[in-house]
Amino acid sequence: MKIDILTLFPEMFVGVLNNSILKKAQEKEAVTIQAHNFRDYSENKHKNVDDYPYGGGEGMVLTPQPIFDAVDQLTSHKEKKPRIILMCPQGETFTQKKAEELANEEHLIFICGHYEGYDERIREHLVTDEISIGDYVLTGGELASMVIVDSVVRLLPDVLGNELSHMRDSFSTGYLEHPQYTRPADFRGMVVPEVLLSGNHKHIEEWRSKESLKRTFQRRPDLIKKEVLSAEQIKWLKEFENE
Repeated sequence: MKIDILTLFPEMFVGVLNNSILKKAQEKEAVTIQAHNFRDYSENKHKNVDDYPYGGGEGMVLTPQPIFDAVDQLTSHKEKKPRIILMCPQGETFTQKKAEELANEEHLIFICGHYEGYDERIREHLVTDEISIGDYVLTGGELASMVIVDSVVRLLPDVLGNELSHMRDSFSTGYLEHPQYTRPADFRGMVVPEVLLSGNHKHIEEWRSKESLKRTFQRRPDLIKKEVLSAEQIKWLKEFENE
């Protein structure tokens, strides 16, 4: 996968892209990630990338020319159009399912805005997706794009040490992840559930499934409404309701 990020502050990405899983993913050549300053593409003699909005109003709006030209340059040798993602509080809320969808793409371009917003022609004629990471406003799209890049890259083949790791993540299955334990089995009188020490994989999987459903019932019951439940899961839910 190739990821390009259009930003006015590429230095913000240095620490994030050069540590932990994102660093390892690039070392394994599972992904190449590059942040570009779209100010470099401005045709304005002062390298301005924003201007006052038509019709008046406060703040400045990003002009289309630098962003369109930057995307043209990044896609000039591409036969397949990449997903061009506008980081925007008005966009669809980012989810694990969206991360899984984007992880199947070959090329992603993120556009990180600042100031009061974008010229509408960027939104209408350039981007393929508008994404928000939550119902709040940030000073720019950089932090939001970092969240999405991290979420997507960890899903790429060979990035995580265990290929099954992300398959059990919260939201990947539709439910929250089950509790996890490690050594020691008894810590200050707090003991690991006996089933996890039994070696019986069938019983362990059943326990994990039940605990995953229970945690979802307790913390995010709205997620359960979206799923088709088995007879056993319905039975478990009745148990939880009576506890």
